[in-house]
Amino acid sequence: MTNSDYWWEPPLAGTEAEHLVGALDRLRTTFRWKADDLDTAGLRTRVGASSLTLGSLLKHLACAEEQIFSTKLSGAPLGAPWDTADWATDPDWDFNSAADDTPEDLYALWDATVERSRARLDAALAAGGLDQLVHLTYTDGRHVSLRRLLCDLIEEYGRHTGHADLLREAVDGLVGEDPPAGWHAKSNRPRLRS
Repeated sequence: MTNSDYWWEPPLAGTEAEHLVGALDRLRTTFRWKADDLDTAGLRTRVGASSLTLGSLLKHLACAEEQIFSTKLSGAPLGAPWDTADWATDPDWDFNSAADDTPEDLYALWDATVERSRARLDAALAAGGLDQLVHLTYTDGRHVSLRRLLCDLIEEYGRHTGHADLLREAVDGLVGEDPPAGWHAKSNRPRLRS
């Protein structure tokens, strides 16, 4: 086993920041593997009474990434496509609107958003580490730390990667905890313009 075979693995003995970022990247990679290389029907497959699909999870997790590493981190407003959504009418717009998107658009949105998130997180860690306070505040005015934002996103991916396990198995029987050695997304599409 080499690092290039399992590039998503967290360090065996690193700093707290390296472990948290590594845990997030491992979850991102496992989620992306579960959602990878599907057509429209595959991305719209549902299980039981749930309305969740792999397509809706791609869009929702892209939205979560954008919220964490823009609005909550620095106070920056959300960009496209989030800035034109009618959240008041449809608070679950990120989930519901995914059915209108092509697989290429969903993969490109998630991939580009994660790429931006990684850059923003790297910059924030370099500027002040995990203990720094970010823009997001509680109702009593206390600011949240970057550590808390990172842990919140890890939790979000943990929840939805479990959903993705069930959905992908329903699509084509793909099972497993981790991608195979040397895995890279097959469905990398051209990036959306920022």
